[in-house]
Amino acid sequence: MAREMRRVAIIGGSRIPFVKSFSNYLRLTNSDLMLAVMKNLVQKFHLEGQLLGDVALGAVMKHPNDWNLAREVVLDSGLHPNTPAYNVQRACGTSLDCTNQIALKIASGQIEVGIAGGADTNSDIPITFSHELSTKILQIKAAKGPADYLKILFKLQPKDLLPKLPAVVELRTHLSMGEHCELMVKEWNISREEQDELTYLSHKHGVIAYNEGFYDDLVFEYKKLKQDTILRESTTTEKLARLKPVFDKSKTGTLTAGNSTALSDGASAVLLASEEYAKKNKLEVLAYFSDCEASAVNFVAGDGLLMAPTIAVANLLKRNNLKLQDFDFYEIHEAFAGQVLCTLKAWESADYCKNVLNLSAPLGKIDRTKMNVKGGSVALGHPFAATGTRLVATLAKTLKEKGKGRGLISACTAGGMGVAAIVEL
Repeated sequence: MAREMRRVAIIGGSRIPFVKSFSNYLRLTNSDLMLAVMKNLVQKFHLEGQLLGDVALGAVMKHPNDWNLAREVVLDSGLHPNTPAYNVQRACGTSLDCTNQIALKIASGQIEVGIAGGADTNSDIPITFSHELSTKILQIKAAKGPADYLKILFKLQPKDLLPKLPAVVELRTHLSMGEHCELMVKEWNISREEQDELTYLSHKHGVIAYNEGFYDDLVFEYKKLKQDTILRESTTTEKLARLKPVFDKSKTGTLTAGNSTALSDGASAVLLASEEYAKKNKLEVLAYFSDCEASAVNFVAGDGLLMAPTIAVANLLKRNNLKLQDFDFYEIHEAFAGQVLCTLKAWESADYCKNVLNLSAPLGKIDRTKMNVKGGSVALGHPFAATGTRLVATLAKTLKEKGKGRGLISACTAGGMGVAAIVEL
């Protein structure tokens, strides 16, 4: 028998300050960062000893011993040890997808309450060795005697011992995300000045939000830090203009260390529940997680690597009978300022909307004063798997402060994918 879908309440979120990789969180693991957030969330909403329906957590850059990251974190979080948990991974959309999965379980009546979140640190990045070395080590382990052992050992070559650092590149194109974005901004004729202006506004909005106390109950002090370390009050468009391109270093390159997200470490999570659970446990509802959509593009064949959110948003709008302008706030993940501008320009393009989105008319412009009003990823940081739940918690609180409204989340990911969601109050 089909169950009636229920509304999913966003109770609140928690995160540690996001920091530049290889700095403040050096020697800390994904488990360390995620556990800190989970403990804070448990304490914040008085969940000690409670049995939750499910917990979905994820990380992108993780060690083999993180194979059961979510469950291990739950066991030390203060929740009832019988609380189940599982890992999710969809690149930069990981924790937004976690949110969607927990929300669907609540909406269908499978569970009453759950947690979604994610963590990433490049400061504890897994370093591997060649496949040849791994094979020979396994052969040594299986050797039946000293003769076999030595025979395999003598086959080792110096090159087999060289470590392999993970590269943030697409396996099929061998291009980094930044190199792909350079191709996109050239295709869409996005200027350096436009990218730097968006970056400046991202920092400006983030600084104002912190100064006004918006993040006081969303970001807790961790390792003597109280706010994101990448955020700069002193940032100006003039300072940004002095930075050199980092991906295309020729005169045509426009992506810099300033208008691109820095490699970041951090973790975040959100608590979701049914309205009945929230009422029974006297938990205030910030907003409701209404719908979500994932999409992908064929970037191997030449589509823009980070353009998939345009499709996810179009599908989401169609399913919910909404226009792009029917939102009070827009949280668009700033992997690069240029990526956001390409997305906005695509929604305004009649040709793109017709040929790619199968629409009879362009989606049109958005009011940019409603976009990333509390700062975006280029200013706050982007620990890959942690960004999604940062966006959800930020948007839910923003709507709560307004007292009503609707918000749109859009996030691009590696692998030519995108995730979009609607949050309402």
